[in-house]
Amino acid sequence: MAESTVAMPETEQTQAVTTPETQAVEATRPSASYVTPPVDIYETPESLVVVADLPGIDPAHLEVRVDKNVLTFHGQTQYQMPGDPRDHEYRHEYRLVSFFRQFELGERIDQEGIRADMKHGVLTLTLPKAAKAQPRAITVHAA
Repeated sequence: MAESTVAMPETEQTQAVTTPETQAVEATRPSASYVTPPVDIYETPESLVVVADLPGIDPAHLEVRVDKNVLTFHGQTQYQMPGDPRDHEYRHEYRLVSFFRQFELGERIDQEGIRADMKHGVLTLTLPKAAKAQPRAITVHAA
């Protein structure tokens, strides 16, 4: 399994309209920012396991998919203040960011059997090895 270098996902781009005389439309940078989460990858006899820390990601806002041999996980953070933020003053000293990471899968992975589990902000992806890639013992017969 190798990590692919891929473009960030397309996000909504804001557009500013200039003066009516020019009728030009200027595209600006996407409003969303993404970070590449660190991962641990280890191998068991039956599978590869990818473990990623995704703090602040609710499983409902996490997308894991495989398309054209590329495993992608993408998570959106949702910041919530208790009550109506307009009712009281508050200060933001940290910023929640969204996560995006992709890996290229080889023939050794059974893509239909990939499983994703999320617990306490840690995503665990289990990528089972294809049957032909799993080690097996060969019986020696006496002749």
